[in-house]
Amino acid sequence: MKFLSLANQGVQSLSPYQAGKPIEELERELGIANIIKLASNENPFGFPESAKRAIMDQLDELTRYPDSNGFALKKTIAEKFSVKAEQITLANGSNDFIELVAHTFASEQDEIIYSQYAFIVYPLITKAINAVAREIPAKHWGHDLDGFLSAINDKTKLIYIANPNNPTGNFLTENEIDRFLSQVPERIIVVLDEAYTEFTAENERIDSFALLKKYPNLVVSRTLSKAYGLAGLRIGYAVSNPEIADLFNRVRQPFNVNSLAQAAAIAVLKDDAFVQKVAQNNRSEMRCYEDFCQQHGLQYISSKGNFITIDFKQPAAPIYQALLHEGVIVRPIAGYGMPNHLRISIGLPEENQRFFTALEKVLQITPY
Repeated sequence: MKFLSLANQGVQSLSPYQAGKPIEELERELGIANIIKLASNENPFGFPESAKRAIMDQLDELTRYPDSNGFALKKTIAEKFSVKAEQITLANGSNDFIELVAHTFASEQDEIIYSQYAFIVYPLITKAINAVAREIPAKHWGHDLDGFLSAINDKTKLIYIANPNNPTGNFLTENEIDRFLSQVPERIIVVLDEAYTEFTAENERIDSFALLKKYPNLVVSRTLSKAYGLAGLRIGYAVSNPEIADLFNRVRQPFNVNSLAQAAAIAVLKDDAFVQKVAQNNRSEMRCYEDFCQQHGLQYISSKGNFITIDFKQPAAPIYQALLHEGVIVRPIAGYGMPNHLRISIGLPEENQRFFTALEKVLQITPY
Protein backbone atom coordinates (compact mmCIF):
# COMPACT_ATOMS: atom_id res chain seq x y z
CA MET A 1 0.00 0.00 0.00
CA LYS A 2 1.31 3.44 -0.98
CA PHE A 3 -0.27 5.50 1.79
CA LEU A 4 0.90 8.70 0.13
CA SER A 5 -1.80 8.09 -2.48
CA LEU A 6 -4.45 8.19 0.25
CA ALA A 7 -3.59 11.73 1.30
CA ASN A 8 -5.32 14.67 -0.34
CA GLN A 9 -3.53 16.11 -3.35
CA GLY A 10 -2.22 19.15 -1.50
CA VAL A 11 -0.67 17.11 1.31
CA GLN A 12 1.02 14.82 -1.23
CA SER A 13 3.04 17.78 -2.51
CA LEU A 14 4.13 19.04 0.93
CA SER A 15 7.52 18.79 2.59
CA PRO A 16 7.76 18.98 6.39
CA TYR A 17 8.48 22.38 7.93
CA GLN A 18 12.20 22.73 8.63
CA ALA A 19 12.77 24.32 12.02
CA GLY A 20 16.07 25.78 13.20
CA LYS A 21 18.60 23.16 14.26
CA PRO A 22 18.41 22.46 18.03
CA ILE A 23 21.56 22.95 20.11
CA GLU A 24 21.32 19.37 21.41
CA GLU A 25 21.29 17.99 17.86
CA LEU A 26 24.47 19.84 16.92
CA GLU A 27 26.14 18.66 20.13
CA ARG A 28 25.35 15.06 19.17
CA GLU A 29 26.49 15.49 15.58
CA LEU A 30 29.79 17.28 16.14
CA GLY A 31 30.57 16.53 19.78
CA ILE A 32 31.15 20.19 20.59
CA ALA A 33 29.94 22.35 23.46
CA ASN A 34 29.39 26.06 24.13
CA ILE A 35 27.04 26.37 21.17
CA ILE A 36 24.98 29.48 20.52
CA LYS A 37 21.75 29.45 18.56
CA LEU A 38 20.81 32.47 16.45
CA ALA A 39 18.44 30.61 14.17
CA SER A 40 14.84 30.74 15.34
CA ASN A 41 14.23 34.37 16.37
CA GLU A 42 13.93 33.30 20.00
CA ASN A 43 14.22 35.68 22.92
CA PRO A 44 17.90 35.93 23.94
CA PHE A 45 16.99 36.89 27.52
CA GLY A 46 15.26 33.58 28.08
CA PHE A 47 12.15 32.90 30.08
CA PRO A 48 11.04 35.94 32.15
CA GLU A 49 10.89 35.56 35.93
CA SER A 50 7.32 36.81 35.96
CA ALA A 51 6.28 33.83 33.82
CA LYS A 52 8.22 31.36 35.97
CA ARG A 53 6.39 32.49 39.10
CA ALA A 54 3.02 32.24 37.34
CA ILE A 55 3.78 28.71 36.16
CA MET A 56 4.83 27.56 39.64
CA ASP A 57 1.49 28.75 40.98
CA GLN A 58 -0.32 26.55 38.43
CA LEU A 59 1.53 23.26 38.89
CA ASP A 60 -0.91 21.79 41.40
CA GLU A 61 -3.78 22.31 38.95
CA LEU A 62 -2.39 20.29 36.05
CA THR A 63 -4.83 17.44 36.62
CA ARG A 64 -7.56 19.83 35.45
CA TYR A 65 -8.31 20.80 31.89
CA PRO A 66 -7.37 24.38 31.04
CA ASP A 67 -10.02 27.06 30.71
CA SER A 68 -11.12 26.42 27.13
CA ASN A 69 -12.38 29.98 26.76
CA GLY A 70 -9.29 31.55 28.36
CA PHE A 71 -11.36 34.03 30.36
CA ALA A 72 -8.51 35.50 32.45
CA LEU A 73 -6.08 35.74 29.53
CA LYS A 74 -8.66 37.33 27.24
CA LYS A 75 -9.46 39.83 29.98
CA THR A 76 -5.75 40.73 30.24
CA ILE A 77 -5.41 41.18 26.47
CA ALA A 78 -8.63 43.18 26.27
CA GLU A 79 -7.55 45.57 29.02
CA LYS A 80 -4.02 46.00 27.68
CA PHE A 81 -5.06 46.80 24.11
CA SER A 82 -8.51 48.33 24.63
CA VAL A 83 -10.37 45.64 22.71
CA LYS A 84 -13.30 43.44 23.73
CA ALA A 85 -12.89 39.90 25.01
CA GLU A 86 -15.35 38.62 22.40
CA GLN A 87 -12.96 39.83 19.69
CA ILE A 88 -10.12 37.60 20.88
CA THR A 89 -9.20 34.11 19.70
CA LEU A 90 -6.49 32.21 21.58
CA ALA A 91 -4.15 29.88 19.73
CA ASN A 92 -1.34 27.40 20.26
CA GLY A 93 1.15 29.93 18.91
CA SER A 94 0.32 32.27 16.03
CA ASN A 95 1.22 29.41 13.67
CA ASP A 96 -1.85 27.60 14.98
CA PHE A 97 -3.98 30.62 14.19
CA ILE A 98 -2.57 30.98 10.66
CA GLU A 99 -3.84 27.47 9.99
CA LEU A 100 -7.10 28.05 11.86
CA VAL A 101 -8.11 31.00 9.68
CA ALA A 102 -7.47 29.00 6.50
CA HIS A 103 -9.55 26.07 7.74
CA THR A 104 -12.32 28.46 8.73
CA PHE A 105 -12.63 30.42 5.50
CA ALA A 106 -10.92 28.66 2.56
CA SER A 107 -11.50 25.46 0.63
CA GLU A 108 -10.38 23.85 -2.63
CA GLN A 109 -12.13 26.24 -4.99
CA ASP A 110 -10.77 29.34 -3.19
CA GLU A 111 -7.61 31.36 -3.75
CA ILE A 112 -5.22 32.56 -1.05
CA ILE A 113 -2.88 35.49 -1.66
CA TYR A 114 0.51 35.92 0.00
CA SER A 115 3.90 37.32 -0.92
CA GLN A 116 7.01 35.72 -2.27
CA TYR A 117 9.59 35.51 0.56
CA ALA A 118 6.86 35.63 3.22
CA PHE A 119 6.41 33.23 6.15
CA ILE A 120 6.60 29.71 4.75
CA VAL A 121 3.55 28.50 6.66
CA TYR A 122 1.29 30.53 4.32
CA PRO A 123 2.04 28.31 1.31
CA LEU A 124 2.16 25.20 3.50
CA ILE A 125 -1.38 25.62 4.81
CA THR A 126 -2.63 26.67 1.36
CA LYS A 127 -1.35 23.42 -0.10
CA ALA A 128 -2.55 21.37 2.87
CA ILE A 129 -6.18 22.40 2.33
CA ASN A 130 -5.80 22.13 -1.45
CA ALA A 131 -6.64 25.78 -2.03
CA VAL A 132 -5.19 27.74 -4.95
CA ALA A 133 -2.01 29.66 -4.08
CA ARG A 134 -1.47 33.12 -5.53
CA GLU A 135 2.10 34.00 -4.60
CA ILE A 136 2.78 37.62 -5.56
CA PRO A 137 6.35 38.50 -6.61
CA ALA A 138 8.10 40.49 -3.91
CA LYS A 139 8.97 44.16 -4.24
CA HIS A 140 12.38 44.92 -2.70
CA TRP A 141 12.12 41.63 -0.77
CA GLY A 142 8.76 42.69 0.72
CA HIS A 143 5.05 42.81 0.01
CA ASP A 144 3.87 44.41 -3.22
CA LEU A 145 0.42 45.51 -2.08
CA ASP A 146 -0.50 46.85 -5.50
CA GLY A 147 0.35 43.41 -6.87
CA PHE A 148 -1.95 41.90 -4.26
CA LEU A 149 -4.79 44.15 -5.38
CA SER A 150 -4.24 43.23 -9.03
CA ALA A 151 -4.43 39.52 -8.13
CA ILE A 152 -7.82 39.75 -6.42
CA ASN A 153 -10.66 38.04 -8.28
CA ASP A 154 -14.00 36.37 -7.54
CA LYS A 155 -12.24 33.32 -6.08
CA THR A 156 -10.03 35.22 -3.64
CA LYS A 157 -10.98 34.30 -0.08
CA LEU A 158 -7.98 35.07 2.11
CA ILE A 159 -4.89 37.33 2.16
CA TYR A 160 -1.88 36.95 4.47
CA ILE A 161 0.37 39.92 5.25
CA ALA A 162 3.33 39.54 7.63
CA ASN A 163 4.43 42.89 9.07
CA PRO A 164 7.32 43.00 9.82
CA ASN A 165 7.89 40.21 7.34
CA ASN A 166 9.75 37.01 8.14
CA PRO A 167 12.40 36.16 6.90
CA THR A 168 13.25 39.50 5.26
CA GLY A 169 12.29 42.00 7.97
CA ASN A 170 10.51 44.42 5.60
CA PHE A 171 7.96 46.76 7.13
CA LEU A 172 4.77 48.35 5.79
CA THR A 173 3.61 51.65 7.27
CA GLU A 174 0.15 52.25 8.68
CA ASN A 175 -0.70 54.46 5.69
CA GLU A 176 0.26 51.68 3.29
CA ILE A 177 -1.81 49.09 5.18
CA ASP A 178 -4.77 51.48 5.50
CA ARG A 179 -4.70 52.35 1.79
CA PHE A 180 -4.57 48.67 0.89
CA LEU A 181 -7.42 47.64 3.17
CA SER A 182 -9.62 50.42 1.79
CA GLN A 183 -9.45 48.72 -1.63
CA VAL A 184 -9.99 45.10 -0.56
CA PRO A 185 -13.59 43.85 -0.86
CA GLU A 186 -15.15 43.14 2.53
CA ARG A 187 -15.84 39.52 1.52
CA ILE A 188 -12.08 38.81 1.61
CA ILE A 189 -10.45 38.12 4.98
CA VAL A 190 -7.11 39.89 5.48
CA VAL A 191 -4.77 38.49 8.13
CA LEU A 192 -2.20 40.97 9.44
CA ASP A 193 0.45 38.76 11.02
CA GLU A 194 2.28 40.91 13.59
CA ALA A 195 4.55 38.33 15.22
CA TYR A 196 7.39 40.88 15.41
CA THR A 197 5.50 44.11 16.08
CA GLU A 198 7.06 44.64 19.53
CA PHE A 199 10.47 45.15 17.90
CA THR A 200 9.32 48.14 15.88
CA ALA A 201 9.84 51.64 17.28
CA GLU A 202 6.78 53.00 19.06
CA ASN A 203 6.58 56.04 16.77
CA GLU A 204 6.31 53.83 13.67
CA ARG A 205 4.25 50.95 15.06
CA ILE A 206 0.90 50.38 13.39
CA ASP A 207 -2.21 50.86 15.50
CA SER A 208 -3.66 47.74 13.98
CA PHE A 209 -6.41 47.36 16.55
CA ALA A 210 -7.71 50.80 15.58
CA LEU A 211 -7.83 49.62 11.97
CA LEU A 212 -10.23 46.87 13.05
CA LYS A 213 -12.85 49.55 13.66
CA LYS A 214 -12.62 50.64 10.02
CA TYR A 215 -12.25 47.25 8.35
CA PRO A 216 -14.46 44.42 9.65
CA ASN A 217 -12.71 41.88 7.40
CA LEU A 218 -9.32 42.51 9.08
CA VAL A 219 -7.85 39.98 11.51
CA VAL A 220 -4.75 40.85 13.56
CA SER A 221 -2.57 37.94 14.69
CA ARG A 222 0.16 38.15 17.36
CA THR A 223 2.41 35.82 19.30
CA LEU A 224 4.08 35.68 22.69
CA SER A 225 6.93 33.54 21.35
CA LYS A 226 9.28 36.38 20.38
CA ALA A 227 9.49 39.54 22.49
CA TYR A 228 7.68 37.88 25.41
CA GLY A 229 9.93 34.80 25.50
CA LEU A 230 7.27 32.06 25.59
CA ALA A 231 8.20 30.12 22.44
CA GLY A 232 8.32 26.78 24.26
CA LEU A 233 4.79 27.20 25.60
CA ARG A 234 3.20 27.96 22.20
CA ILE A 235 0.84 30.82 22.86
CA GLY A 236 -0.61 33.40 20.48
CA TYR A 237 -3.83 35.28 19.91
CA ALA A 238 -5.83 37.07 17.25
CA VAL A 239 -8.19 40.03 17.41
CA SER A 240 -11.03 40.44 14.92
CA ASN A 241 -14.63 41.54 14.87
CA PRO A 242 -16.79 39.36 17.17
CA GLU A 243 -18.62 37.63 14.32
CA ILE A 244 -15.34 36.38 12.84
CA ALA A 245 -14.00 35.43 16.29
CA ASP A 246 -17.14 33.35 16.84
CA LEU A 247 -16.39 31.40 13.66
CA PHE A 248 -12.83 30.72 14.80
CA ASN A 249 -14.12 29.39 18.11
CA ARG A 250 -16.30 26.94 16.21
CA VAL A 251 -13.29 25.48 14.41
CA ARG A 252 -10.43 25.63 16.94
CA GLN A 253 -9.62 22.72 19.23
CA PRO A 254 -11.50 23.01 22.57
CA PHE A 255 -8.35 23.10 24.75
CA ASN A 256 -5.83 24.50 22.28
CA VAL A 257 -3.98 26.63 24.87
CA ASN A 258 -2.71 24.82 27.96
CA SER A 259 -2.95 26.08 31.54
CA LEU A 260 0.73 26.91 31.93
CA ALA A 261 0.78 28.91 28.71
CA GLN A 262 -2.27 30.91 29.79
CA ALA A 263 -0.80 31.68 33.21
CA ALA A 264 2.58 32.68 31.79
CA ALA A 265 0.96 34.83 29.11
CA ILE A 266 -1.04 36.79 31.67
CA ALA A 267 2.16 37.47 33.62
CA VAL A 268 4.32 38.61 30.71
CA LEU A 269 1.61 40.79 29.18
CA LYS A 270 1.85 42.80 32.38
CA ASP A 271 5.67 42.74 32.39
CA ASP A 272 6.36 45.83 30.26
CA ALA A 273 9.85 46.23 31.72
CA PHE A 274 10.94 42.85 30.36
CA VAL A 275 9.64 43.55 26.85
CA GLN A 276 11.25 47.00 26.82
CA LYS A 277 14.59 45.46 27.79
CA VAL A 278 14.28 42.95 24.97
CA ALA A 279 13.38 45.62 22.41
CA GLN A 280 16.20 47.94 23.49
CA ASN A 281 18.80 45.18 23.15
CA ASN A 282 17.41 44.38 19.71
CA ARG A 283 17.72 47.98 18.51
CA SER A 284 21.27 48.49 19.76
CA GLU A 285 22.55 45.11 18.57
CA MET A 286 20.84 45.49 15.19
CA ARG A 287 23.03 48.55 14.65
CA CYS A 288 26.09 46.40 15.42
CA TYR A 289 25.05 43.93 12.73
CA GLU A 290 24.50 46.71 10.23
CA ASP A 291 27.91 48.22 11.07
CA PHE A 292 29.55 44.81 10.72
CA CYS A 293 27.99 44.21 7.31
CA GLN A 294 28.89 47.68 6.06
CA GLN A 295 32.49 47.34 7.24
CA HIS A 296 32.87 44.03 5.41
CA GLY A 297 30.90 44.92 2.30
CA LEU A 298 28.14 42.41 3.04
CA GLN A 299 24.71 43.23 1.70
CA TYR A 300 21.78 42.86 4.07
CA ILE A 301 18.05 43.51 4.11
CA SER A 302 17.08 46.28 6.53
CA SER A 303 14.96 44.63 9.19
CA LYS A 304 12.31 45.71 11.67
CA GLY A 305 12.24 42.27 13.29
CA ASN A 306 14.60 40.58 15.75
CA PHE A 307 16.72 39.15 12.95
CA ILE A 308 18.75 40.28 9.97
CA THR A 309 19.13 38.55 6.60
CA ILE A 310 22.52 38.70 4.88
CA ASP A 311 23.11 38.17 1.17
CA PHE A 312 26.45 36.43 0.58
CA LYS A 313 26.21 36.60 -3.22
CA GLN A 314 27.09 32.91 -3.34
CA PRO A 315 25.43 29.70 -2.10
CA ALA A 316 25.07 30.14 1.64
CA ALA A 317 24.85 26.45 2.56
CA PRO A 318 28.64 25.97 2.87
CA ILE A 319 28.87 29.10 5.04
CA TYR A 320 26.08 27.76 7.24
CA GLN A 321 27.84 24.42 7.62
CA ALA A 322 31.16 26.08 8.44
CA LEU A 323 29.47 28.20 11.11
CA LEU A 324 28.06 25.03 12.68
CA HIS A 325 31.62 23.77 13.14
CA GLU A 326 32.34 27.03 14.97
CA GLY A 327 29.44 26.30 17.31
CA VAL A 328 27.13 28.94 15.82
CA ILE A 329 23.67 27.99 14.55
CA VAL A 330 21.97 30.39 12.12
CA ARG A 331 19.14 29.83 9.64
CA PRO A 332 19.56 28.88 5.99
CA ILE A 333 16.55 30.05 3.98
CA ALA A 334 16.95 28.30 0.64
CA GLY A 335 13.47 26.91 1.29
CA TYR A 336 12.18 30.46 0.85
CA GLY A 337 13.85 30.73 -2.54
CA MET A 338 16.82 32.61 -1.04
CA PRO A 339 19.78 30.18 -1.38
CA ASN A 340 22.42 32.93 -1.09
CA HIS A 341 21.05 34.28 2.20
CA LEU A 342 21.30 33.40 5.87
CA ARG A 343 18.95 34.76 8.52
CA ILE A 344 20.58 35.57 11.85
CA SER A 345 18.55 36.18 15.00
CA ILE A 346 19.71 39.10 17.12
CA GLY A 347 21.18 37.75 20.36
CA LEU A 348 22.88 39.16 23.42
CA PRO A 349 26.01 41.29 22.79
CA GLU A 350 28.38 38.43 23.60
CA GLU A 351 26.49 36.04 21.31
CA ASN A 352 26.52 38.52 18.45
CA GLN A 353 30.25 39.10 18.85
CA ARG A 354 30.72 35.34 18.77
CA PHE A 355 28.88 35.26 15.44
CA PHE A 356 30.99 38.11 14.05
CA THR A 357 34.21 36.32 15.01
CA ALA A 358 33.02 33.01 13.56
CA LEU A 359 31.89 34.58 10.29
CA GLU A 360 35.16 36.45 9.90
CA LYS A 361 36.99 33.15 10.30
CA VAL A 362 34.72 31.35 7.83
CA LEU A 363 34.94 34.12 5.22
CA GLN A 364 38.59 34.90 6.04
CA ILE A 365 37.96 38.60 6.42
CA THR A 366 39.45 41.30 8.67
CA PRO A 367 38.23 41.15 12.31
CA TYR A 368 35.43 43.54 13.28
